[in-house]
Amino acid sequence: MRGEARLFGVLGDPVDHSLSPAMHNAAFLACELPYLYLRFRVSSEVLPQALAEARRLDMGGLNLTVPLKEVALALLDDVTPEARRIGAVNTIVLEDGRLRGDNTDARGFLRSLAGRVALEGGHAVLIGAGGSARAVGTALATAGVRHVTIANRTLTRAADLARTLEDLGPLRTTIASLDALEDGVGLSDARLVVNTTSTGLGNDPIAVRHGATPHDCVFMDLVYGAQPTPFLRAAARGRRRTLDGSGMLLHQGALAFEAWTGRPAPLDAMRRALADAGLAIGAAPPAAKGH
Repeated sequence: MRGEARLFGVLGDPVDHSLSPAMHNAAFLACELPYLYLRFRVSSEVLPQALAEARRLDMGGLNLTVPLKEVALALLDDVTPEARRIGAVNTIVLEDGRLRGDNTDARGFLRSLAGRVALEGGHAVLIGAGGSARAVGTALATAGVRHVTIANRTLTRAADLARTLEDLGPLRTTIASLDALEDGVGLSDARLVVNTTSTGLGNDPIAVRHGATPHDCVFMDLVYGAQPTPFLRAAARGRRRTLDGSGMLLHQGALAFEAWTGRPAPLDAMRRALADAGLAIGAAPPAAKGH
């Protein structure tokens, strides 16, 4: 594999915001691998065609982002137990003409939180119930969180995710509407509030009554960028600690690199590439100071 040129990429819609190419191309360069990683705008409707093209081109591997993570499950030759348990795929390994789906989001999420939030025995709030929420929820359940609240526009989807998480172990779940977050219902003991939706790519924040949470509650948005998302800006104004998705991006990407290449990921090179693109890994502006 060392001397064989291979093509890798991220599929999604939207995808232009993705910094995965900068991170992975830096990793390939650091390891002296003749690989290239590109963005491909692909909708759910044409994903089967895109995967067929990836197979025909003998690509080395793919990442998937919204809205493809759940759709891909039925289109692959093999799926790892973790991806099957989560119900979503974010990484595809192509080998001998076969497509194997994996999910590195849950492990990447936990690595990004290490030393920042005490999860065991705590209460976490998930906003959203899609593929990213399934990965984060699975991670929280395996990390020993006692109680997970799932807030979503569609309560039936929240209820489906709640049942999935409860099957993973001794975990209590609550479902809530987005209006409940604005009213502060059930937030009094939350240690972590995670926005798993793609609203951070736009300008409309999800309304949360920040003052209803403990002062040390952390607000995290899985979306990353050079500027904080509206969700994180609102949390900082509410004097709460904030965290963006750049750390999760780094760590899930490192795990994907290792799945594709079979070698340790050059984390320092990947981190520098993201910093050069304007990201301070795992960071967001600190909570506002009182006068």
